[in-house]
Amino acid sequence: MPDATDLRILRQLLADPDASNALLAERAGVTAASLWRRLEKMSETGVISAVQNQIDWRALGWEVQVSLRFTLDKTEPRAFDEFMAAARKVPEVTEIQTFLGSVDLRLSVIARDMAHWQQIYRDRILTLPHVSDSDALMLVSTIKDSQEMAL
Repeated sequence: MPDATDLRILRQLLADPDASNALLAERAGVTAASLWRRLEKMSETGVISAVQNQIDWRALGWEVQVSLRFTLDKTEPRAFDEFMAAARKVPEVTEIQTFLGSVDLRLSVIARDMAHWQQIYRDRILTLPHVSDSDALMLVSTIKDSQEMAL
């Protein structure tokens, strides 16, 4: 279990993932060697799984972001597997999540513009198998997008 020092390091890492190890160590109040050892241990134990770059799709011209929620026909035993296999083949799907409750799955979908979204929806989304109900939420703005939390 991470101790108070590990939590300080994690807070600093989340606040500034691009900071050098020397700067992270200084901000967390540890030596560079101690920071390195602790980061290695947290990686080995799965506390830190990966350092990832995040793509700003809008900066690349993908202006439309839609969250689609699906309820599947649960009378079909292979509904989840077949739906997920088909959804993975849609290039504009950037994320697939499963849930417990009234919503079974959520897809994040990107499109260049509304005309492109309509084409994706008509040609790829409406053809996904075993859907009994769906709901679309179009992203208007992002107020907070952070991994930070009170550690």
